[in-house]
Amino acid sequence: MTQAQAAQHTGLLGWRTGAPALEDGAFGRLWQAFMTARASIAAALLLVHGAMYWITHAAATIWVVALCAVYLAVTLVARLTRSPMPSGASFHSHWLSAAGADLLMFSTLEILQVGSISYTPLYALPVLLSSVLGSLRLAIGTAASVTLLLLLNAWRLVLSNNADLAPQFLQAGLTGAAGFVLALLVNQLAVRLAREQQLTLRSKLAERLQRQVNELVIETLGDGVLVVDASGVVRAANPSARHLLGPGERAPLAPFSLGLHPGWSSLRELASMTFERDTNQLADLSIHHAGENARKLQAHTRLTAAPANTSENLCVMFLQDLREMEARLRTEKLAALGRMSTAVAHEIRNPLAAISQANELLDEDLHEPAQRRLSQMVRQNAQRLGKIVDEVLDIARVKDESDEHSVARLALDAEVRSMCADWGLQSGHLQGLEFDLKAGALSVRFDPDHLRRVLINLLDNALRHADSKPGAIRVQTLISPAQRGMVKIWSAGQPLEATVEQRLFEPFFSSQSRSSGLGLYICRELCERHHAVISYQRTHRDAMDNQSEEGNEFSVAFGSERASAAPPAAAQAELLY
Repeated sequence: MTQAQAAQHTGLLGWRTGAPALEDGAFGRLWQAFMTARASIAAALLLVHGAMYWITHAAATIWVVALCAVYLAVTLVARLTRSPMPSGASFHSHWLSAAGADLLMFSTLEILQVGSISYTPLYALPVLLSSVLGSLRLAIGTAASVTLLLLLNAWRLVLSNNADLAPQFLQAGLTGAAGFVLALLVNQLAVRLAREQQLTLRSKLAERLQRQVNELVIETLGDGVLVVDASGVVRAANPSARHLLGPGERAPLAPFSLGLHPGWSSLRELASMTFERDTNQLADLSIHHAGENARKLQAHTRLTAAPANTSENLCVMFLQDLREMEARLRTEKLAALGRMSTAVAHEIRNPLAAISQANELLDEDLHEPAQRRLSQMVRQNAQRLGKIVDEVLDIARVKDESDEHSVARLALDAEVRSMCADWGLQSGHLQGLEFDLKAGALSVRFDPDHLRRVLINLLDNALRHADSKPGAIRVQTLISPAQRGMVKIWSAGQPLEATVEQRLFEPFFSSQSRSSGLGLYICRELCERHHAVISYQRTHRDAMDNQSEEGNEFSVAFGSERASAAPPAAAQAELLY
């Protein structure tokens, strides 16, 4: 739909139910100016003719005064009750209340002709109104109407006053021609103004949308974004940046100064360096808060271009948590290592089986003790390699299994006692186990083979780090306040190093040279498979002599009956019990 068609559809003028947004635009102001000019002209006409009637008391003047009073009332009503409509409209019924009313009023004054006043210049008002706020067709039509009225009035004067024909018609023709030229020029200017206004509105709309998109992207960005001026005042900060800066919770809403907190001094110095050197900067920083560990960040700074005729620019600072970056890189490396390990394990399995079989056949013909010891070493190491291969392949199988197939319900106390007792008999450490089973009749959903594997891995790990005294390993079951089953395996021993504790559940990480580093990782994968949560903490227990004893404890919090609908993190709070 073109501009003229759209305006024709909506009309030249409208009531307050029209588009109120136009009242603040350029054409809205022009509309108000025209309506005010009409009311001013009507008031001036009423004042002039009222004064003439007061002076002459002519009977004909009273009708002109009344007509001017009616015209003033019409213009005031239009000024107060009408609102502008889109420009470029063709003829509409509302045109009669504006340009049509003006033509009727001025023509009537020409016919009544009180005194020697000429009303011809007033015809410019409806022509301008139609040219600015209407279409070219409406402007030409209004100019043609004015020309026709002037010619008719000239003909009337010739007939009534026996005036000279040529001057009257020449004056009317020249005035009409000027009206046509005025209508054409003014309408072209109005069309250009309308086009410029549309472009301006579209630009403002596009700018507003772009600003909203930018704000949304910055608000949801994982990296912190700070906008800092030369004085160290933060003009804008997204939630991630406020979280990275804040001690405990978050930094205040912008604007705020980087000098507000001593821990932000490194950021302020980096921003000052960026402004002084007028170049982008990259640095690793530390933010220190009282009672908290230092938070390590990587900061990139960028300078914005200074606006025209100003020297002020801003420093945009992008912040990244180095710990998260390292964790992300470590996760990617572990994923790649896991894929490679799975492929290597498949390739190792067949040669390893051949080595084991050949060693068994060779062992049948060996009689010397030294040779049989060598054969035994081959057997043990082949079994160790086979166990590592099985664990690597177990990881792949656990990840490939579907979460939707049904699992059995297990009586927690009975299953834990049976599985742990079997491990104790096979390992020869049954006497060193201490049971504290308090789950009662509670049952949990967990695959029996998977639960056995989790318990055996945890017990093997506890045995490697526990003391040799009796009761050094305790197996405990209980019911959490949220009615969820829990298994805790505690072992007396030295605390783990901080670096070891941070990487307990990572694959291929172990503090012992002869361990594959896959046991705890498999436990975590199996627990997540069944919507359970496994964790480690350093805790105390009451010994037989009522002395508190410190040790290492691994806890498994089982999922609820609606575990499939709840994420594994839902049970994380249970581990503090």
